[in-house]
Amino acid sequence: MLKIANYITKAAFRAPTALSLTFGGRTFTWRETEDRCWGVAGALHGLGIGPGDRVAFLGLNSHRYFECYFAPSRIGAILVGINFRLSVGEMIECIEDCGAKILIADEEHVDQARDIAAACARVETLIYAGDGPLPVGMVSYEQMLAAENSHIDFDALASGDDDPLTIFYTGGTTGKPKGVVLSHNNHFANAMGTIPQYNFFPGETHVLSGPLFHAAPGSRVFTATILQCHTVIIAKFDVAELMEAIAAYQANVVQFVPTMMSMMLDHPNFADYDFSSLRMLTYGSSPMPVALLNRTLKAIPSVQFCQAYGMTEASPVLTILDKDAHAPDTLDPRRLTSIGQPVNHVDVRVFSEDGQPAAPGEIGEIVARGPNIMSGYWGQPELTQQAIRDGWYYTGDGGYFDEEGFLFLAGRVKDMIISGGENVYPIETENVLSQHPAVKDCAVIGIPDDLWGETVHAVVTLKDGQAATPEDIIAFCRDHLAHYKCPRGATIRSEPMPLTGVNKIDKRALRAPFWDGGLA
Repeated sequence: MLKIANYITKAAFRAPTALSLTFGGRTFTWRETEDRCWGVAGALHGLGIGPGDRVAFLGLNSHRYFECYFAPSRIGAILVGINFRLSVGEMIECIEDCGAKILIADEEHVDQARDIAAACARVETLIYAGDGPLPVGMVSYEQMLAAENSHIDFDALASGDDDPLTIFYTGGTTGKPKGVVLSHNNHFANAMGTIPQYNFFPGETHVLSGPLFHAAPGSRVFTATILQCHTVIIAKFDVAELMEAIAAYQANVVQFVPTMMSMMLDHPNFADYDFSSLRMLTYGSSPMPVALLNRTLKAIPSVQFCQAYGMTEASPVLTILDKDAHAPDTLDPRRLTSIGQPVNHVDVRVFSEDGQPAAPGEIGEIVARGPNIMSGYWGQPELTQQAIRDGWYYTGDGGYFDEEGFLFLAGRVKDMIISGGENVYPIETENVLSQHPAVKDCAVIGIPDDLWGETVHAVVTLKDGQAATPEDIIAFCRDHLAHYKCPRGATIRSEPMPLTGVNKIDKRALRAPFWDGGLA
């Protein structure tokens, strides 16, 4: 049976004194990380957690978060990463949906954890994963590590193969959060399939700054463990801290979105740091502008690039645009706008509306199948059946293949907005806007932005006799939603909303003026 947690044990056996993790000025070896993972697993078992139970983590990145990618599965439990950028109400929805018995929270999120526990009857224990004084009513993560566990039959309890390993929550087109269930096999397939195409090597140093409640940064936990790499963890993205980590630890690999690279190059102290060790930058969420690519290569001549496309449901990678496509001597600007070619372990196609494979250049819906595709959405069989049909996962993204097998995005079948690497489903924001006392009709669209790729924009009409400004609309949303889901701008229309032939708001017409003839 394939058990992801066994790779911690393998790393500890093969390289016990090699560096595994660095966080907050503390560095651990693989032997120490192995001992800590066993300790957490034993303590969770002592708290009554067993096979199938859910253990939620609410916090910034840390060595403890890394450990919890492995520890719960050793007693058959499932890790649920909670997006700390959500409102408390949205967090409660996620915890209620998965029925977590344990909620682990760091020092930044103690108050939210208490509010969640008060609202969710199934949460039995709050665990404090911080370095400060132990908050009243919580159990200390560090003290748990000392619990005696020699009597526990971990081999009998551990999950593996197609058993759930993690649940990641994404927004839903219905407004309800969707818990994407990923198994041991899913994560292993993604790691083993992407390692050669990312050109990763054993024993390198990686910097992890993306939030671990996302599958993309989370996937690097498994990659690093399988390769016995040293992972330098940053609590959350900060330009200066990232540059300091790269230079101080002579990092070889960093995961980016293009906006992060631009912010780093623009930093006034960029020239003060040594980036000569940096070998590979992997990026996703949006294409790499040619100007930014050339600027980066000039500033860091040693670096190579890989772009990945995918989603949580795919664990998460479907395609990679490899380092050769980014090479300056053979650079094809058009190819750089593609999202690459399918990774070897995944079958990716484009289907036309009749469900048949589309011809090269013909736009259709991107679909995929393979060992990395989720088993489904937690507790939502109907949504699972809509997403996975005849063995194919329907991504909701529109695209086309060229004659050479490179995949290009051509818009979105769904209305999802990607802003700074975060997925925003308009209906969630629209549900809040509809509660504004002055709003009659509303639509949320993505509009182009040089820094974030897209930003969230609201278009509303007002009820007769009511008044509201764009600032009022934005402020109302910020009181009820995670801020990245809130509009950064708003348009108050005096005329009625444009409608489609079936009397739905025509979002394509609303987007068109902003995109100026581009993707609408």
